[in-house]
Amino acid sequence: MAIAGIALGVFMATLDTSIVNISLPTLADYFDTDFATIQWVVLAYGLVITSLMLSVARIGDMLPKKRIYQTGLIIFIISSCLCGLAPSVGWLIAFRALQGLGGTMMQALGMAMVTEIFPASERGRALGTMGAVVSVGIAVGPPLGGLLIGLVGWQSVFWVNLPVGLITAFFVYRYVPDLRSARPGQRFDVAGAAILMAVLIAYASGMTRGQSIGFSSPLVLALLITAGLGLLVFLAVERKAAQPMVDLKLFRNPLFSINLLMGFLVFLVLAAGFIMPFLLQNVLGYSTQIVGLMMMSTPIAMGLVAPIAGTLSDRYGSRVISLIGLLVLVVGCLVMSTLNTSVTPLGIVARMAPFGIGFGLFQAPNNSSIMGSAPRERLGVASGLIGLSRTLGNSSGLPLMGSIYGAFVLAAGNLPVGTDVNTAPAQAVVVGIQGAYIVAAVGIFITTLLAVLALWVDARRKARQTSR
Repeated sequence: MAIAGIALGVFMATLDTSIVNISLPTLADYFDTDFATIQWVVLAYGLVITSLMLSVARIGDMLPKKRIYQTGLIIFIISSCLCGLAPSVGWLIAFRALQGLGGTMMQALGMAMVTEIFPASERGRALGTMGAVVSVGIAVGPPLGGLLIGLVGWQSVFWVNLPVGLITAFFVYRYVPDLRSARPGQRFDVAGAAILMAVLIAYASGMTRGQSIGFSSPLVLALLITAGLGLLVFLAVERKAAQPMVDLKLFRNPLFSINLLMGFLVFLVLAAGFIMPFLLQNVLGYSTQIVGLMMMSTPIAMGLVAPIAGTLSDRYGSRVISLIGLLVLVVGCLVMSTLNTSVTPLGIVARMAPFGIGFGLFQAPNNSSIMGSAPRERLGVASGLIGLSRTLGNSSGLPLMGSIYGAFVLAAGNLPVGTDVNTAPAQAVVVGIQGAYIVAAVGIFITTLLAVLALWVDARRKARQTSR
């Protein structure tokens, strides 16, 4: 019952993300705005979560985790109602940012709470269950979003969080135990939190503005350079802080670092999925309801595979299973790069399914490995780092993959820089989709090489332990 309460909050957050993604074309038409601006409906939510994830996770190692989770749940419910009342795209983006604050307080501590509640022998199965819940939220979102948009209007995709949120609040209050700090008397790293937020805002702003005014613009270059320099400053501050927000000693474990990097890279390139509704609706002419049903194939496959992958990782270890998942993802990206204007709905579903299978095989074992290597007094930060790898991958990958997609579209259509890609010819959009997924395949292949490295490092470590 405790994991049900935590999982419902995760379900709500993922449901909201998938519903909003499929509503982007509708929102762009309703608010009469362009492709670069409407991305911020998704990006504002992800950016706030990314920039605050480690701060909230650090607080979770200092204060009761349940209390923080409940506060975030209340904020999420209220902001969801406000999103449905937004009078303009600017207000919608602002309310989505507030919603991101609530989502951060739930997502940052979810895995830490599960890790504390369940024994190590069941950790993989528990985290696999959480992965299945994520996939269910993603699976339900597109068809439910398409149905709600078609029958009620776009506002309902936010208001659906109200009943789910109230049920979640009851389960958390009634069944989740109080999880106190393992080491009291800790302090919060204000400087580190502020610098990290500034870095991520500068990066996301630069990537998004670059799509509309070009990446050679002095403003865009200044934002991206600021983000790079800010990251160096953040690492320097964290190294000198007495009680840093991120304990850099965690990264002395090479497997911990490699697993986090793998998670980041996977989410970075898989952010390309947000461009699919623009192809399916604007080019192929499918309704939002049909698009939602077709996009269910990926999360359904993930939901079926994730619990099995978690159980197998408890029994056999996570390295080989994660590696197999990454290989399946590479195949999935290459298959997606064959999309064209004559593809059938069955062909679209068949191309999306490998993503769910590969991701389901990869995520739970990878997360279990990260949490298993973290000390108890750093479970909050470890959970936050997993969440950060996910949200940083999403918030970074969305403008990055959007820029790659836009560059392919403009080149294929021989269009000038700054042209709204929503107005591009159909064939140019297809070329953009194909190019984006080829780049995604390269990114996942690089991640696969990291998985092989992790397997080798782990084998050598076990061999040294055996020889002793």
